[in-house]
Amino acid sequence: MPPHAIPATHREVRLASHVDSELTLHHFTVAEVPVPRPGPGQVLVRTRLMAVTAAMRTQMTGVTLPMPSFEPGRALWGSAVGEVVSAPDGGFTPGELVHHPYGWREFAVAEESVLQRIDPEVLPTPAAALSQGATAWGALTRAAEIRSGDTVFVTGAAGGVGSLAGQIARRLGAGRVIGSTSSERKAQRLRAELGYDDTVVRGAGPLESQLRRAAPDGIDVLLDTVAGEQLTAALAHARPGARFALVGALSTQLAGDGGIASPVGLDAGLIITRRITLRGFGRYAHPELIGEWNREFGRGLRDGSLVFPHTLLRGIDQAPRGLCELIQGRHTGSVLIEL
Repeated sequence: MPPHAIPATHREVRLASHVDSELTLHHFTVAEVPVPRPGPGQVLVRTRLMAVTAAMRTQMTGVTLPMPSFEPGRALWGSAVGEVVSAPDGGFTPGELVHHPYGWREFAVAEESVLQRIDPEVLPTPAAALSQGATAWGALTRAAEIRSGDTVFVTGAAGGVGSLAGQIARRLGAGRVIGSTSSERKAQRLRAELGYDDTVVRGAGPLESQLRRAAPDGIDVLLDTVAGEQLTAALAHARPGARFALVGALSTQLAGDGGIASPVGLDAGLIITRRITLRGFGRYAHPELIGEWNREFGRGLRDGSLVFPHTLLRGIDQAPRGLCELIQGRHTGSVLIEL
């Protein structure tokens, strides 16, 4: 985009008020503001795609978190793909596609140091740069250290992490993969397309009984995005030496005040006698994972051994609706907004 074609104004989505119950469209406003101008060491990018994630609901509550929270009256932010428009210092070239952390706005100024070039030789589609697969890949390879033949249980299996975790577990040699989800409609897709052998459906009966049916010999690995009763059920059916990777607490993050605390009653005797390992995992602590996962993901997308489940909505004004629908459980996989 030549300098004379850069508009004077653009739109950004702001948080209207903190969320203390159900997330609705009333918690957002769309504002028209001047397009920012880059300074030394900065780049102006036009956002082409952005992701909405369940963690954003938590950041809207005003609760103290280990990550920055959104503030009423200010624009939200998040993972996005943009096209470089202006780079005064010459570190980037106009037209290049980059990953940047300033979604929820049509244009953004970013420090050169936070931008990551998107290599079409690595990822066949820019949308793939917005997958949450790096979290699933890291949790299974670093925290749970999955082994050939393992029985793996993934909670929240239809989400952005879980919809790739089943495929990854299968790719890493799992013998049996089980996922939990909120509806039979999603469960069918998990079994048909996304690498899952069996499913546990919340609300379709006691979770422990469903998990016992799906994994009669117990589980070796848990990738947990939900916590709560699903973590308790997994502990009850863990085999000796089981490895648990805990990456989320959606059972509380999507309800009430949206905090990340998720108290769970743990049987210490069971954990000790079965030698169960529980490890918290955060992708932010492993910066090398992005490149590693993108190479693996790119190969899998090209040869058809991996798929990227996602919903694509068009227009920045659709971003609030996309996040609300994601929180309501209406989509499988990631939710992306095309600007």
